Amino acid sequence: MRVNTIRMLDLWMGRPLCALFTIVAHAGRLLRGRRALPPVRRILFIKLIEQGATVLMHSAIREAVAKVGRDNVYFCVFEENRPILDLLGIVPEQNVFTIRNHRFCAFAMDALRALSAIRRVGIDATIDMEFYSRASALLAYLCGAQRRVGLHRFTSEAPYRGNLMTHRVQYNPYLHAAKLCHLLVHALNHDPDDLPLPKTPAGPLDETVPPFVPTEQERHAAQSMLHELLGTPPQGPIILLNPNAGDLMPLRKWPEERFIALGRRILAEMQNASVILVGDPSERQAAERLRRDIGSPRAVNAAGRTSLRELLALYALSDVMITNDSGPAHFASLTEIETVVLFGPETPELYGPLGGRCHVLWAGLACSPCMNVLNHRFSPCRNNVCMQSITVEEAFEEVRRCLATRKNR
Repeated sequence: MRVNTIRMLDLWMGRPLCALFTIVAHAGRLLRGRRALPPVRRILFIKLIEQGATVLMHSAIREAVAKVGRDNVYFCVFEENRPILDLLGIVPEQNVFTIRNHRFCAFAMDALRALSAIRRVGIDATIDMEFYSRASALLAYLCGAQRRVGLHRFTSEAPYRGNLMTHRVQYNPYLHAAKLCHLLVHALNHDPDDLPLPKTPAGPLDETVPPFVPTEQERHAAQSMLHELLGTPPQGPIILLNPNAGDLMPLRKWPEERFIALGRRILAEMQNASVILVGDPSERQAAERLRRDIGSPRAVNAAGRTSLRELLALYALSDVMITNDSGPAHFASLTEIETVVLFGPETPELYGPLGGRCHVLWAGLACSPCMNVLNHRFSPCRNNVCMQSITVEEAFEEVRRCLATRKNR
């Protein structure tokens, strides 16, 4: 299903369902009375979309593992977003419940199948990492866990999703998403009536991410692919361009002509450099169009040719990547590549990649960020001046600085 289709289903089906199950949950509390919550033994994270966000969640998941053990941490995710979980290896493969989302019928069938499997496991606690999504709130409630941690709107004009969480966390728009994930885990052990949760210091942001180290076979495969595409082994810096040319959140795109101009500038001023266009299979044709427009044998198209592990092996061999704000920016933080990330309708203060090798370009317009948690990323914008304000000159100079930093290092 397309992103806007998912959003509309979440709105028009999710809202009445959340209201209905809120009534059911309230009636159940009245019938059962107040009961002491059992200790937490098994934790389920719900994060359906955006693989890059899973990298930001890494330290929060690690904290849950420290609480209950790796074998007792579970994850529910859309099938297409599972690869990063398998690569990180922090959750056992058999503990991952996947849901297809390419068609509504497949989504409904898989959601029921996943709920059945989750209930058989006997989950004690769910942590809803989808900020204000109604689908994830419904999954958290229907899986039968007695502790359900998630964001609640309280008195703010945030999206309605009922009152299905037992541990209701106040959304703080001044905290990085990785820190907010930590606070959701912290809320598990707090008194659910001491609202809003959690009344604890936010603490410093943990920017550690697990390093991805490709095997010798993976390094050799990446080198062979570059040799095949270029016709010769790379002789100088390897610069990756990730134009993120799909239709997921098009407001985040830097204009394609800027990527073309940047590629030409790099090749003109760096005689031995190679420019590699990367992306997923759906972006292959658009990346091929950009490669043709750059118009150099040192510019090649690798979009759609790699698995996630193979892509990270390519990152590990490369020097710099220029990318829109998207999942690859977060994947790159697992390697030693220098990454230039172009932000516009969202803010790096909340979603900037972790680690010390990320370099952000952001115009900081008064209207940014216009896509946020409170509006379900439905922006009224039809003219992303925030992205258009980032010039080719700025991006090129940042690439030069990154290469100098890499050389000194």
